[in-house]
Amino acid sequence: MFTQRFSSTPRGARLARLLAERRLVEWGIPYGSDAAFSATLIVAELATNAVTHGRIPGRDFELSLTLLQSNANPANPATLRIEVGDTRTECRPPNPEMLPVPSPYSESGRGLHLVSTLADRWTIRPRSPLGKTLLAELELPGMPVI
Repeated sequence: MFTQRFSSTPRGARLARLLAERRLVEWGIPYGSDAAFSATLIVAELATNAVTHGRIPGRDFELSLTLLQSNANPANPATLRIEVGDTRTECRPPNPEMLPVPSPYSESGRGLHLVSTLADRWTIRPRSPLGKTLLAELELPGMPVI
């Protein structure tokens, strides 16, 4: 498991993406692979959302990565859980099944659609003591868990 707090700034979001990329390589997920690309993009989108929509001055956001082992059954792949939490409670995105379709001409509003496309599942849940956490899971078929 990897957990780190970052400043709610563009620099903090960039650092979260870079450290996630490094941790994936340390866990044996090859740099540049489809799994690494998808996971890194999900982290980038969720961290950017935390900085853009979940920012409260003086409060950090938190990134947690967890590599869940499969049951030694090849039919059950390893799963990468990505969690990004911020302290803002009133700025909650819609649930995955209620995401509005962005206009082709809009300049924003596509981040969670990317997460929906790349992740096998994602959800929003309350964060203790306050805020929200966006959780996305990515299955890693054939991934040898170390």
